Amino acid sequence: MSKAWELYADNPDVIAARVNGQLKDLSYDVADGDEVEPVAIDSADGRDILRHSTAHVMAQAVQQLFPEAKLGIGPPVTDGFYYDFDVPTPFVPEDLARIESLMRKIIKANQKFSRRVTTDDDARIELKDEPYKLELIGLKGSGAGEDGDDTPTEEQVEGASAEIGGGELTIYDNLDRNGEVAWKDLCRGPHLPTTRRIPAFKLMRSAAAYWRGDEKNKQLQRIYGTAWESSEALDEHLHRLEEAERRDHRKLGRELDLFSFPDEIGSGLPVFHPKGGIIKREMEDYVRRRHIEEGFSYVGTPHITKDGVFHTSGHLPYYADTMFPPMEFEGANYQLKAMNCPMHNLIFASRGRSYRELPLRLFEFGHVYRYEKSGVIHGLTRVRGFAQDDSHSYVTQEQAPAEVKHLLSFMLSVLKDFGLDDFYLELSTRDDKRKDKFVGSDEDWAVATQVLSDVAAETGLELVPDPGGAAFYGPKISVQAKDAIGRTWQMGTVQYDFNQPARFGLEYTGPDGTKHQPVMIHSAKFGSIERFMGVLVEHYAGAFPPWLAPVQVQAIPVADTFADYLYDIAKRLKAQGVRVEVDESDDRFQKKIRNAQLQKVPFMLIAGGEDVERGAVSFRYRDGRQENGVPVDQAIERIVAAIAAHEQV
Repeated sequence: MSKAWELYADNPDVIAARVNGQLKDLSYDVADGDEVEPVAIDSADGRDILRHSTAHVMAQAVQQLFPEAKLGIGPPVTDGFYYDFDVPTPFVPEDLARIESLMRKIIKANQKFSRRVTTDDDARIELKDEPYKLELIGLKGSGAGEDGDDTPTEEQVEGASAEIGGGELTIYDNLDRNGEVAWKDLCRGPHLPTTRRIPAFKLMRSAAAYWRGDEKNKQLQRIYGTAWESSEALDEHLHRLEEAERRDHRKLGRELDLFSFPDEIGSGLPVFHPKGGIIKREMEDYVRRRHIEEGFSYVGTPHITKDGVFHTSGHLPYYADTMFPPMEFEGANYQLKAMNCPMHNLIFASRGRSYRELPLRLFEFGHVYRYEKSGVIHGLTRVRGFAQDDSHSYVTQEQAPAEVKHLLSFMLSVLKDFGLDDFYLELSTRDDKRKDKFVGSDEDWAVATQVLSDVAAETGLELVPDPGGAAFYGPKISVQAKDAIGRTWQMGTVQYDFNQPARFGLEYTGPDGTKHQPVMIHSAKFGSIERFMGVLVEHYAGAFPPWLAPVQVQAIPVADTFADYLYDIAKRLKAQGVRVEVDESDDRFQKKIRNAQLQKVPFMLIAGGEDVERGAVSFRYRDGRQENGVPVDQAIERIVAAIAAHEQV
């Protein structure tokens, strides 16, 4: 029997161990025959442990500075951590500066993280002054954390997992140099060996947050922070955040006059201005054409329907919390449409179908409405009303693998055409511990999951498991695409549905003359047009490729006398479908150029006296490059070719 740290004493980057598949502190006793793997501080698990430990240091500092503070939970999250506190008054920036300063002293003191097992009764006595911890003790055994996930979501009860897990109850003591307890917390762990192993951190902001994500509970104060394995990694992260702020689609949407969210209409319900409408129309025209090329038939369905349709599909009651309240009319309840698939099923069922018609592929821009909580609404990327480029393929069971492959290939090609070419796949499956949340037999789930898994593997892309993330009616593949600054966005999905065809009684006549039930494959290539546009705005920082840009060419006369010359050129460009404007404003010449750059126009055509004499223009790109004396015919040809080729200028 030896300590895990003894195995890695010569490697300062190892901060924990995975023993027989379970994350453990380096103080864990390793027995002969145990399978032991090092956990480095710069690995995904290592960063979670680092951030969880830093959250403890932050909570210790808060309680030393604010003794009346009561502890909530403090898990690691993507790129950082947070901790919730019940305090009399909200934190202010000056408080965060004081907390951060004290954290540095705690880190320098090299306190030891020491784990000990306790009982529920002893923990209640020890933590009698921490009401939220007492509530978490009561949750032990309720299922929180049983999947081994140390990172809780903010909105679910599973947020207790980092504190209590699903097995034995443990407390972590922060021990000073004399071995005395400087601070303690109910926690599942694991943690760093000592506080001095925290290389770089920063507190980011504070905000209000409901206890356990429930708006019926008390509002606490949440402090967010980030921690990294080196000062360089922290600096890179902070730079990414600055770049993300610069690219924020909500800010760029205002600056570029693309869209807005009028209070008079309601939260999460965007309106598109003329320039934003151009981008939206280009996206719609593109994806409509591609669907037709891929064998889909365009259909249309209404925005509201009798709620019985959603009972038949099974969405009610599963999705009731995300649907707007029903409207009573003529003795029936009507619902705003939250998904398109039930109506497509009715189109399939409108007449008899033969196996010769399959695959039958239906597609529409279906506008749907979902009641998202106000706290999660975020610009175009999380809205309450949006248009899905929604398709449903009806196939025989034998055709399903080929159809999934076809849809996945289609989806990836769409992303590439829009400049997103770095992605991986995520396979969302049923949570076998919570089968009551899903419908269908074990056999159906096994077949559907295997089909998606096999097709995903054939792409050669990385495939990441997402246990429990499936829709209630079947598993799905989602494409996770990285943008220009490395952030990952969930884009399109392919879902295998064996449930709805049975619930709607869908049938086709097979070659043997008997009736058979089809398989239904759901797919959305954008996901939603609104969200996809929001991602594109941030990916391109508003500098869209020419084919998507609202204004593709800005013509700028050096003086007013040359405006007519540029209008003639603009007329020729418009005849070829180019979106061009001539700037005849009262602004000075240099200001006109600056305005075009701020509006991120791809091409500028500048004309002065010498250009007019030579039948030429000065051809300027938005990055500042300029070619003088370019013949007009050549300039027009260059612009038209760049737009047609979808060049990333």
